[in-house]
Amino acid sequence: MYKVNCLNPIAAVGMDNLSGDYVKTDDFSEANVALVRSAAMHDLDLPDSLLAVARAGAGVNNIPLDKCAEKGIVVFNTPGANANGVKELVLAAALLASRDIVGGIEWVKANKEDENISKSVEKAKKAFAGTEILGKTMGVIGLGAIGILVANACDALGMNVIGYDPFLSDAQKSKLNSGIKTVTDLAEMYKDVNFVTIHVPALPSTIGMLNKEAFDQMPDGVVILNFSRDTLVNEDDMEAGLRSGKIRKYVTDFANPRVTHMDGVLVTPHLGASTAESEDNCAIMAVKEIRDFIENGNIKNSVNYPNTDLGTPAAAGRVAICAKAGSAVADKLASAVGDVAAVANNTRGDWMYVLADTNAAVTDEAVKALEAVDGVVKVRVIK
Repeated sequence: MYKVNCLNPIAAVGMDNLSGDYVKTDDFSEANVALVRSAAMHDLDLPDSLLAVARAGAGVNNIPLDKCAEKGIVVFNTPGANANGVKELVLAAALLASRDIVGGIEWVKANKEDENISKSVEKAKKAFAGTEILGKTMGVIGLGAIGILVANACDALGMNVIGYDPFLSDAQKSKLNSGIKTVTDLAEMYKDVNFVTIHVPALPSTIGMLNKEAFDQMPDGVVILNFSRDTLVNEDDMEAGLRSGKIRKYVTDFANPRVTHMDGVLVTPHLGASTAESEDNCAIMAVKEIRDFIENGNIKNSVNYPNTDLGTPAAAGRVAICAKAGSAVADKLASAVGDVAAVANNTRGDWMYVLADTNAAVTDEAVKALEAVDGVVKVRVIK
């Protein structure tokens, strides 16, 4: 029986996919599996019982990845599960920035007691006039699951779309509409944009990348859309750009005391993936990943250990090993467990994962021998 702790509410449609071998617990200290959305885990004591953490969403900055890896805890996320929800909000943001819809709505609210509002509005509406997005150029930074959907949707709406992603694979590129231009130099994108939307993780190389240097390369009156991470934008430079008119509007999904007091900013309260469909999709994917890992030892969509798959166990035994990269544990499998039927040995960064099928049951003695190998942090018998 495996104990599952939900640090945040997880959609029932996902939890319903857990079999009778799993039971929910409110006690994190006894959990084998943790499911999380936005709850901060950095200050939590990670119990020895914990085997895996699944983030029902893409971002994992609320999870201590290195700390988990050191304890052999595999961390999963659900890339693409909420992509459509974010895409639709980005489109809404582009329209809100182009047309002063919010200002118009607020005017109507403020004048709702006016008995002649139907006439008054004809004089007032010119204050809320805007522009259309048809024919405008959208620059998309990051062409992952969300960025591709955004690019294709903007293309379908008649925008000119330029995409940038230094890691764009042929498979990803094939998903883009044929009319979308891709570049390998941001300067080539920036010189033509009316809108810029960013869809990359917060890394040392991306934090603050939307800054004065970038803005200076863009035409005056550009609109910046940020539904990825607040730290990707240098807020000092953003405020200066808004004041000067270089930036027409900044639409962000990340409220903080700084941006909420800036003129020319539209802030939504982290609504990117807040749709019933996205939450359901994330929960279903997270539970599927967890079950495949717990029951078969397979890893898919981990962010701290390498993806590894041996399918459903068919041999007499299966053992999973988390270790530091460079460990000789794979070389010592046969001496520890006997005849090995199949093995997958992959590395990601500082960590490696070995999954092996054996022609005989994995004994306690074999587990102890593997645990004694230098660099091994966790050994788990799957079968």
